[in-house]
Amino acid sequence: MFLSVQISHYPLKDDYKPSIKEVIQRLSKSGLEVYPNQMSTQVFGEFDQVMQVLSDTMKWSFEAHGKAVFTVNFLEGDRRPKR
Repeated sequence: MFLSVQISHYPLKDDYKPSIKEVIQRLSKSGLEVYPNQMSTQVFGEFDQVMQVLSDTMKWSFEAHGKAVFTVNFLEGDRRPKR
């Protein structure tokens, strides 16, 4: 099953940009299709891999940088994005 995800990360600290950049970098190195933009990051891949990467990345973020808010939207489908 193919999964499309839109994720936004809001670190709850004054110096938030490094945390956001590190999360995007970790997602980009995961082997998934990752497209960051100004408002959110889109992630595409097989369901199990996407969910594992998101879980690992969010856990790492909380441990490394403390409190944060993640907003995530999921869309199941069998098509890859047209880029």
